[in-house]
Amino acid sequence: MKQFNRLTIPLLMALLLVFAAPSGAQVTVQCKGDLNGDAIPDPFLFRGNGTPNPNQPNPDYDPNVQCMHLSGGDGFVTMADGKLQYIFSFSDLTGVPETEAMGAGILAAAFPAPAIVVDQGSEFYLTLTNVGMLMRPDLFDPHTVHFHGFPQSSTVFDGLPESGISINMGASLTYYYNLVEPGTFMYHCHVEATEHMQMGMLGNLYVRAAQAGPIEYPSGSGKTYNQFAYNDGDGSTGYDKEYALQLGSFDPDFHDASWNVQPLPFANMWDRYPMINGRGYPDTVDALPLAAPAENGGIQSQVESSLITAAQGERVLLRLSNLNITRTHTLQSPSIPMEVVAIDAKQLRSTSGENLYYLTNSVTLSGGMAADVILDTTDIPVGDYYVYAANLQYLANFDEDQSTGGMMTKIVVTP
Repeated sequence: MKQFNRLTIPLLMALLLVFAAPSGAQVTVQCKGDLNGDAIPDPFLFRGNGTPNPNQPNPDYDPNVQCMHLSGGDGFVTMADGKLQYIFSFSDLTGVPETEAMGAGILAAAFPAPAIVVDQGSEFYLTLTNVGMLMRPDLFDPHTVHFHGFPQSSTVFDGLPESGISINMGASLTYYYNLVEPGTFMYHCHVEATEHMQMGMLGNLYVRAAQAGPIEYPSGSGKTYNQFAYNDGDGSTGYDKEYALQLGSFDPDFHDASWNVQPLPFANMWDRYPMINGRGYPDTVDALPLAAPAENGGIQSQVESSLITAAQGERVLLRLSNLNITRTHTLQSPSIPMEVVAIDAKQLRSTSGENLYYLTNSVTLSGGMAADVILDTTDIPVGDYYVYAANLQYLANFDEDQSTGGMMTKIVVTP
């Protein structure tokens, strides 16, 4: 399939738009208070010219409602050594009208998938539209969103194709979640999970705690916090900045086989591109979105940086997750201790209310696990520090003989 080039992409896009949607399928966004189908609740009714009228409040608007619109499709990303990788993933269509969603989602797959950041106490409406695979028009794969770790999930909205609904090409489904618990989660497609997750249908997802500040912590220190990882009651999970870091890796042979319409080497799957937030070092420390591959038609597909910055004295919350299907990863911070305050979206606290947090220089996460850790830079000199994989073979981009690369990023402590 590599004979496709940037000149043939517009034609393929047109053909896919014409033939993608089965009879009766359509893009439909459901979002309470949304008046124009762009997945953004509107506080005011519209005038005849389509502009909001501040004198006419929307009776269906609810400030506790959050919405998002994702597409499921294909695209390309570039590894830190320059190798192009074909992927399946999601893209963010929030703000795009329903009539334009199919076109906007084609070849827009991002890795990692767009971050989902929601608030405890909110109702969350998440619409998924399957735009199809432009580079593999022979595939008609359905997709789902699995909110990994969501407590007491509704069967129909859990994303498991065996018990719920899968979204076919050209169609949409809106998931509904009542966000009653804070924590760091993650999401992925659960259809043909081994294939779709290896191909990149993975994303950061976290729920911010409802607890309000200011709360002084530690008591008598004079330091107060307004943001908290959990509703701790004592300010012990307070932080100044937060970063979501998803650990993962790609098998280049699997991705190439998917692009070239070859048998997929499931039994021989061997991930050789370790990454944080879809990037290998040194791309991890680039604060800006990476350049769009030409094969994407100019759409940026790697927008999430892994660079961590903090002013001296700040507490930084790292929301760590691992959705890798072949590897257990250990992330270490030798210079700045990590205080682990939660595992798998559960605050480490005893039944009697005692905090069970612990300090460590490394955290090990198997596939599907998450951890919330806090870096306290109070006594850390100004300078650059590193967080990286404990397994040395993961500090390379494909070739283990490389001197640097892979699963490593930087913590910059400023004055």
